[in-house]
Amino acid sequence: MTRLFVKLFPFIAMAGAYFFLQKYEVAGLNGIGIKPRADQTAVKGTVPVRPGDTLRIASFNIQVFGESKAADPKAIDIIARIIRKFDIVAIQEVRDRSPDFMARFVALVNTGGLQYDFVLGPRLGRTDSKEQYAYIFDQSRVEIDRSSVYTVRDPDDLLHREPLVTGFRARGAPPNEAFTFSLANIHTDPDEVDSELNALDDVFRAVRNDGRGEDDIILLGDLNADEGHLGQLGQVPNITYVVSGVPTNTRGDKTYDNILFDRNATTEYLGQAGVLDVMREFNLTQDQALKVSDHLPIWAEFSVYEGGRPGTVAARPAGAR
Repeated sequence: MTRLFVKLFPFIAMAGAYFFLQKYEVAGLNGIGIKPRADQTAVKGTVPVRPGDTLRIASFNIQVFGESKAADPKAIDIIARIIRKFDIVAIQEVRDRSPDFMARFVALVNTGGLQYDFVLGPRLGRTDSKEQYAYIFDQSRVEIDRSSVYTVRDPDDLLHREPLVTGFRARGAPPNEAFTFSLANIHTDPDEVDSELNALDDVFRAVRNDGRGEDDIILLGDLNADEGHLGQLGQVPNITYVVSGVPTNTRGDKTYDNILFDRNATTEYLGQAGVLDVMREFNLTQDQALKVSDHLPIWAEFSVYEGGRPGTVAARPAGAR
């Protein structure tokens, strides 16, 4: 047995090394460290307990989110419970005209003394069926730069619903070392997916060059396309996505939603991401889950530290306080 082990040991060691390097990368020789590889992609399942020093950012298309959905006690309770699992949620398909709808929903999220707040964009769309983007975020986990909130200009009308951009800074690290980033929330038109994806590469660059000096741009939302059909958006240098080969719709047969960023710039990504299996998480039938939404929430984890480690001084975006 001992001789057999000696003979097999090199092969066991090689297999272990291969597995290790598939999951992790060695980060530098000075102050050597190990971190998950940036090319890991999401898995479908429940949301694990969040480790310390991390920020969990999500995207959720809450299908036709408004008073009719709020009138379903079980559905609206599950939506609120979903929001509480994340530090920031980019929401698509807010359809309600009431000026206080989102405030009432966030008050429900805050049941029990939580500290979530929200940003709500303008009503957008070329038809009478208009939508709003929103961000709901935990104020105990992130700071918002309200001066950074804007809707991307689209003078050539290339997009049905122009992205809503907002700048954030993570809490939990010294302010000058905290991860700062801009989120760009998007819902492409299903009838114009190809042309809109071919415009989103310019949107990504425009947000990166908007004068704030922020290099961490995270575009997230409902793209109505999987990772293999991102058009010119997928050709942005160093662009990466966290969802690959995993359905993001409730029926489990399409990948529509994703979170994208420049892998070289956003080294704060920790390689952990997921698609929340709402049916499993809340013990629902598919019909019950469809009353919540026809999309599933997706998420990714980032370090609260700029550069992914303590001691890195964050670049201060122009206009940040």
